[in-house]
Amino acid sequence: MQVILVTGAAGFIGSAFIREAKALGARTVIYDALTYAGHKSNIQDCLEPGICDFIKGDIRDYDKVLQTSRDFRVTAIVNFAAESHVDNSIHGPKPFVETNVVGTFSLLEATRKYYSELSEQEKRDFRFLHVSTDEVFGELEDTGYFTERSPYQPNSPYSATKAASDHLVRAWHQTYKLPVIVTNCSNNYGPRQLPEKLVPRMITCALRGEPLPVYGKGANVRDWIHVEDHARGILLALQKGMVGETYCFGGRSERKNLEVVRRICSILDEVSPRGDGKKYDELITFVTDRAGHDWRYAIDDSKAEDELGFKRKYESFEDGLNQTVGWYIDNKKWTEAVMEQKK
Repeated sequence: MQVILVTGAAGFIGSAFIREAKALGARTVIYDALTYAGHKSNIQDCLEPGICDFIKGDIRDYDKVLQTSRDFRVTAIVNFAAESHVDNSIHGPKPFVETNVVGTFSLLEATRKYYSELSEQEKRDFRFLHVSTDEVFGELEDTGYFTERSPYQPNSPYSATKAASDHLVRAWHQTYKLPVIVTNCSNNYGPRQLPEKLVPRMITCALRGEPLPVYGKGANVRDWIHVEDHARGILLALQKGMVGETYCFGGRSERKNLEVVRRICSILDEVSPRGDGKKYDELITFVTDRAGHDWRYAIDDSKAEDELGFKRKYESFEDGLNQTVGWYIDNKKWTEAVMEQKK
């Protein structure tokens, strides 16, 4: 049985990956420091001794990563652990350097040591998959797409540290022959996303009758992929991807930020109308734009489709958004709990 050590798996995307991997019969080991973005409640229903185990640990802890890898005889490591919020990185970049750069370095070194102890057959089967973002490529104008061949041009402390981590992973492959794969994705949305990101923030603020803050004029464009589709793509890359290669995953669903917010309002008008009879879009307010706000992201994931057989369950952004809004309505206690933990 494949045994996958998944770092950062108590977070948004990592917990979705755990569910997909478990459904396919893989044994998983969740390794998470449970910082403000990681919550035991995200993976509590997945935990099952011998099938899905949990270890509390930081990727900067070389000894603990190495010992955990040895204890469970892992056959793959998938790295989701990262600081990932752009606004937070602008206000305080140090944790991003510590986790995304120093943490990835330490994780790679522990993995290199563990890999050196494996048999030749185990080495052939082993993989280290590093999950990254399309933000490392900078921004696009009104046309064009990011691909695996796009140059790196990060514009925020967050994207710069993720770019640095991508380069470290590549270097450990080129220099030490560590069997790595890198994935880059567009904006994720779906259940269990911390309400500091656009989609869950708009949903939770609207349900509380609070203002819906939109940067600038809301004209910046993002490509949206449902987290479950992204998780399945990562599993495909792990199972079928070529060592040393990069695979991009997108949703083929470009939307202006204001369009996203208005769509959320429209869904809520139908499924959870305001008590005062007003429309949710009356709560929209425009705020000062983010510093260095990238204009547009969009991904061409033809390589993943052709080489991995990647397909999206949610063919339209609207289908996935309906499911997401419904989840947050049904799980208000989850939102309250994670926001309290963040404090």
